[in-house]
Amino acid sequence: MQQLAVLASGRGSNFQALIDACARGHFPASIALLITDNPGAFAIERAERAGIPYRIVDFSASPSKTAYDAALEAAMVESGADLFVLAGYMRILAGPTVARFAGKMINIHPALLPSFPGLHAQRQALAYGVRVSGCTVHFVDEGMDTGPIILQRCVEVLDGDDEDTLAERILAEEHRALPDAVRLFCEGRLRIDGRRVRRLP
Repeated sequence: MQQLAVLASGRGSNFQALIDACARGHFPASIALLITDNPGAFAIERAERAGIPYRIVDFSASPSKTAYDAALEAAMVESGADLFVLAGYMRILAGPTVARFAGKMINIHPALLPSFPGLHAQRQALAYGVRVSGCTVHFVDEGMDTGPIILQRCVEVLDGDDEDTLAERILAEEHRALPDAVRLFCEGRLRIDGRRVRRLP
């Protein structure tokens, strides 16, 4: 059984999707810790309901970004997790932290990367006029949403969509894609081969 540490900054709906996957059983992971940079994050309430320990590494209370980065990395090390899952974590991790956990950290992004990285991906997709959008789960590297892609899920962009309606449909796919990617990792079925992630039987 692999141990997860989840990093989240806000509502934590993808964190909840992982909680639910673990609760259903036959899932090769359990959640050891929630780490958040936001003491007001609703993800904390989700952790409390599920009996999951949490750690607040408050960015606003840190004397500097360097101090914050060091405290975050220390919390990650202390968790002892096998996999770190960025689930709506809204800060860029420091390069040394990314290097330390290379191949052991994944992120979910609400677009079909490499299109529309960064913030407001759904808004970017609508502004560009794409007909298909979706979500991507990828390994984290030192770039902005540039790591090797594990899996993607697609949704049609409808003529009447606005940012909120598109985001809602993408989020439903995120809630399926993230547990699927975590399962593949924890079953030892992913191998990074350059830019490609090979899926083993």
